[in-house]
Amino acid sequence: MNDRGGTFDGVHRRNLSKVLRLVHLEGAMSRARLTALTGLNRSTVATLVAELAELGLVVEQPPDPTNRVGRPSPVVAADPHVLALAVNPEVDAVTIAAVGIDGRIPVRERIEVDNLPSPEETARLVAETRDRWTASGALGGMRLVGVGLAVPGLVRASDGLVRWAPHLEWTDAPLRALVEEATGLPAAVGNDASLGAHAEHLFGAGRGVDDLVYLNGGASGIGGGLVVHGRLVGGTGGYAGEFGQNRPGIAAPEDRRAEGGVLEDEVSRARLLEVAGLANADEPTLAAALAASTAPEVAAELARQRRILATALANAVNVLNPSLVVLGGFLATVAESDPADLERAVQSQTVAAAFEEVSIGVAALGEDRLMIGAAEAALSPLLADPMTASRD
Repeated sequence: MNDRGGTFDGVHRRNLSKVLRLVHLEGAMSRARLTALTGLNRSTVATLVAELAELGLVVEQPPDPTNRVGRPSPVVAADPHVLALAVNPEVDAVTIAAVGIDGRIPVRERIEVDNLPSPEETARLVAETRDRWTASGALGGMRLVGVGLAVPGLVRASDGLVRWAPHLEWTDAPLRALVEEATGLPAAVGNDASLGAHAEHLFGAGRGVDDLVYLNGGASGIGGGLVVHGRLVGGTGGYAGEFGQNRPGIAAPEDRRAEGGVLEDEVSRARLLEVAGLANADEPTLAAALAASTAPEVAAELARQRRILATALANAVNVLNPSLVVLGGFLATVAESDPADLERAVQSQTVAAAFEEVSIGVAALGEDRLMIGAAEAALSPLLADPMTASRD
């Protein structure tokens, strides 16, 4: 029977999911706290925790010795040995990390490439890196349950087909199938910015915020994600949030660098690397180089990009009326170069009532946001139905 929703088995699975999601999202907590949050009775929670422990998904720890009120309650935490591989292929590097169901990232690696990685090469790198980490002991005792891939392009929600990743030069790439064949693990593929938005909504700057706009700046350009009424918005095919492909409004002709270009042609990581005198760099290195520079051309380029970015953000605020705008990647660097200036420029172009309720901030998860978002996609089936877990 496929539809177990109304059966005892269906209720049981939902309750297992409820408990596992709580310790995944909120961290370790006492059984008493789980009882209060789930609305289930103490014996039911104890049974569910025992079953999740048997499945290898949670661990029980001794009660907090500082809690001397009432009967001591064991602490339940997500098992740190349960991991997903997270992958972000980009034009200059493929970043791979192991992300725990408890939120830790015990190992990550940025593999720089001197050519555009193909879907096949990406799948091969994932499998080789997994095998190398396993052989070296970096994944000793760990259990990998899946692979999540954050791709800078349009990803069809129904089957994970990468329809178009222009900077990687991928069209209709069956990345999920390639990775599953190479690794033997189930894979999930999503747009990098949408996954970053999801991560920031669950664990970062957007935690507890129901309406937010997220813009991600990476080597391949600018993407975005939307959370409306607490739900990630994908659109009909899963392609929502492509802010980078919009035509920017540029008030000053001297600010234009790409005639007829889209937003990501004007607000560009490559242009920042150029003025910083860097051929390539990860996010922290580029941010540090720009912050340390006293060169007038660096300040001028950051100011130019802030002006154009402000118009894009103002359009988003006017259309979507979010309470929070979050900027990640090199866009966070652009914003932090002069937050007050960016805010003033956005305010000058938005409806006054809409601007009264919006804040502009940067991604709290930093360079981990895409890794955590990709891992969340890979962990999603397990969190939805913990009984699918295997101890193999």
